[in-house]
Amino acid sequence: MNRFRAALGACIWCGLAMLPAHAQQPMPKRLVADYGYWSRTQTPPYSSAQIPFGKLTHINHAGVSFNADGSLSVPSSPPFLEPALIIKAHAAGVKVLLLLGGDFTGLETTTGGLQTLLANLQTFITTNGYDGLDIDWEYPGSAADTQMFYALMTGLRHTFPSPTYLLSADIPPWGGAYDIPGVEPVIDYINVMMYDCAGPWTDDGQLNSPIFWDPKDPQPWECQPGGSVEQAANIFLNDFNVPASKINMGTPFYGYLYTNVTEVFGPCVPCNGYTVGSENYGTFIKQHINQNGWTAHFDGKALVPYLLRSDGQPGYITYDDPASTYTRIWYSEWQRGLGGGFMWSLDADYDGHSQDLLDAMYQATMNLPFTGPKP
Repeated sequence: MNRFRAALGACIWCGLAMLPAHAQQPMPKRLVADYGYWSRTQTPPYSSAQIPFGKLTHINHAGVSFNADGSLSVPSSPPFLEPALIIKAHAAGVKVLLLLGGDFTGLETTTGGLQTLLANLQTFITTNGYDGLDIDWEYPGSAADTQMFYALMTGLRHTFPSPTYLLSADIPPWGGAYDIPGVEPVIDYINVMMYDCAGPWTDDGQLNSPIFWDPKDPQPWECQPGGSVEQAANIFLNDFNVPASKINMGTPFYGYLYTNVTEVFGPCVPCNGYTVGSENYGTFIKQHINQNGWTAHFDGKALVPYLLRSDGQPGYITYDDPASTYTRIWYSEWQRGLGGGFMWSLDADYDGHSQDLLDAMYQATMNLPFTGPKP
């Protein structure tokens, strides 16, 4: 492990260029995309017309929520349902799961809430042709929550039996109160949310998603333990004993802009929603890489890039570029043997013409040499 890290850090391009070039073949690992219905109305618009289905294996369709009584809230403007999404996905052999996010705590005190939710999901899934469910609860924080998560996942498995339906869960890199050993047998795979180690909740200019831990990083509480891809893989493989084939490592298609930080890991005074905000790669960060008064830098320990203002004014952006995206996915899947990768979110690297991060993610998933832009 240390030899791999040292070699990759010393000469990332030498190491990646020597990876074996395989012929095009069915995807050997999962490539899961989180796709929000709202992206159809953003600028530039992103919908099933732009999705490169041939580069994916699964799509998590996000936007439906639920209420404490178990009823579903399905957006109508724009309409959540997108018939072309499932038609095109299935034609390409891609599975589409309903991503259901929210705080499930309310179901604990609502009589019959869980059973009502399961019944409503069964109707929604079967009526609209989805292939399963992805659950995103951020985050259970009590013993009662842990029990509810177990009841939810086991109830979903009973309602949506394998192998007809897929069932997955999004879990942060430190694990948390999810009873992972208890639910692992009933789910098909876990999506490790390896991002948001930076943000308005930190006291310093952190890195959004380190691949390896930089000792200079003041250890953001949001991701500890599990504050790097390496650490997160160790936790799920060794502490929770999740089979490698059932783990997807997450990668962000967005970053964070700190308006009052002058250096990586520099203090953020204050750090809040006014001074720190998320930005998509395709429509913001990409246009600032060595442009518009910003200069790109590289953390040789964490193996991820960052941007600093080049005019001496405060300004720091933590992000991932094609190279770090490739490195994260290749390391996770081919060095650590994980079953796949996923991203939040599919639209976020789209600039109206191309998707550089998705291309890099696909190349790594296929174990192809990296052909994207070098930093």
